[in-house]
Amino acid sequence: MTDTFVTLHGWLGNDVQVRQAGDAQVATFRLGCTPRRYQRRSDSWVNGPTQWYSVDAWRALGENCRDSLRRGDPVVVHGRLEVRQWVSSAGVEVTSFVVEASSVGHDLGRGVSRFTKSTRPDGATTAETATPETATPETATPETATPETATPEEATPEEATPEVAAPAA
Repeated sequence: MTDTFVTLHGWLGNDVQVRQAGDAQVATFRLGCTPRRYQRRSDSWVNGPTQWYSVDAWRALGENCRDSLRRGDPVVVHGRLEVRQWVSSAGVEVTSFVVEASSVGHDLGRGVSRFTKSTRPDGATTAETATPETATPETATPETATPETATPEEATPEEATPEVAAPAA
């Protein structure tokens, strides 16, 4: 089965709530997305019905959401869409939409934000502690890049060998 990825922009409906799920933290918040349409007849903009999504952000992303987002903030969320169906205590079948976020950020089309790089408890940044074995495209540096983690501009046939070339000065 193929996963469905979506990008949503809307407004935070509540403050971020963090809970423990096994040995990982997960942050959850509600995102309201209200489409606006221009109506020629009335020469005005009209709001459509608000669609609500639950968003789950795991581990470091969740911690950063907790520290950065507040109710009412305009945000952009990218992640995997899940449709969950369940029966309420009243016996009604309910369908809810949950996005497992891979990226979350303020919607800069609606305001200004300031970025602060996260540090680990030992004081190192994620990129500084990455190794070729643990690097991902998000944490790769020239020293830790491999063909799997390098961006297309960085990937060269030489990087496919076990030897790592010295970074350019």
